[in-house]
Amino acid sequence: MVEIVKKRRATYHLYTFLFSKMISALGANVYSFGISMYILSITGSALSFAANLIFSIIPRVILSPIAGILADRIPKKVMVLVGQGGTVLTISGLLLYSLLFDISIVAIYITTFFYTICSTFSGIAFSASIANLVDEERIQKAMSFNQLSISVSGIGGPIVGGMLFGFVSMEWFLFINILSYIIAFLLEATMNFKLYTNQLEEPTSIEESMLQSFKEGFTYLKTKPVILRILIVSLWLNLFLSSVSVGINFILVEILKVEYSLIGFIEAAAAIGMLFISLYFAARTNVKYPLQFSKRALFMLGILVGVMTIPLIFHFSSSAIFIYFLAVMFSFGCLTVLTNTPIMVMMQKDVDESYRGRIFGILEMMAMGLMPIGSLIFGILYDVLPAQIILLFCSASLIIITLVAIPRSLIMSIYPNLKKNTSELEQPLFKNT
Repeated sequence: MVEIVKKRRATYHLYTFLFSKMISALGANVYSFGISMYILSITGSALSFAANLIFSIIPRVILSPIAGILADRIPKKVMVLVGQGGTVLTISGLLLYSLLFDISIVAIYITTFFYTICSTFSGIAFSASIANLVDEERIQKAMSFNQLSISVSGIGGPIVGGMLFGFVSMEWFLFINILSYIIAFLLEATMNFKLYTNQLEEPTSIEESMLQSFKEGFTYLKTKPVILRILIVSLWLNLFLSSVSVGINFILVEILKVEYSLIGFIEAAAAIGMLFISLYFAARTNVKYPLQFSKRALFMLGILVGVMTIPLIFHFSSSAIFIYFLAVMFSFGCLTVLTNTPIMVMMQKDVDESYRGRIFGILEMMAMGLMPIGSLIFGILYDVLPAQIILLFCSASLIIITLVAIPRSLIMSIYPNLKKNTSELEQPLFKNT
């Protein structure tokens, strides 16, 4: 009887989680679009825009490990709600400032800085809580719902933002963001973050120093070689995929001379691909061999980066270029989710609850830390080297990293059942692997 009640509560969590994440992510994307357009409209400076981007990345890189440590020490629900509440107060402060004075660039930078801090703490605490909110059989569905909300907001945010920008004041952008986070706060306040906890009591001791706790997280990683390999692969993955995020617009605009009106459709194709695969994961049974599944997707992702060079080597008509990159970016979005979702489910299940916050904090730090470095490196390289050389190098690097870091022997050691039937290794990607 108790288990039935818990399952019902987990179902409530699953859909409340989907709705709250979708509402807050949509509000955040609308806000991000409005702020970006506002900065460009009043300054006309790419540097001012880049500075705001820096203020949204640096605090996340620096504070992610600290957020992870705190998520393992204090009740995660408290941390999530305090982070959400801090976000509401931060944006409300900018709204109040705009009503009393004109919005300034400095005020936007300060808001972005504190906004990022609050979202970092609430985001990592929530990520570390997913396995406590739903039963193990539905962790994959929860992770796919998380990706679904990101995809929908990624598609809808710019559309809603574009419709609003020019018709309503900046204050309305701020109000929409505040309202979305208030709704998310109220929904998340109703959730039981200890429903499927394995700990008798939430750890609250602060006797151990932050540095000791951080070191203990790395020591724990040494006892989980598979998780450690996943983190290393994630590190290199984010570095080499920066070649796509930095280079795609440069290639389309400067090299292939694609019309600006069509670039938005090409970029949207990636978000649609992510949405499509998120729905697929939400509907299908749990992936039986997640590391093998993700390895295949990552291998195909490496090949796809190389495939992007074909229109740079051979002549394509303008319409063929548009259709080709629509398909490529749709596939890119699909493969990104196919790679990430099984890995994240695996981490939710395999990482001990008492270390989950620190591990997700380290993952966030490693993933975000290389983004500005990758953007800087490839931003320089695209100015001095042919784009096809850069993409082919990154493609080969991704394939080699996949094969070396996740060898067949490692997969066989994790999934001994595969030894009994090696023919399963030849199954297509979308089989129940």
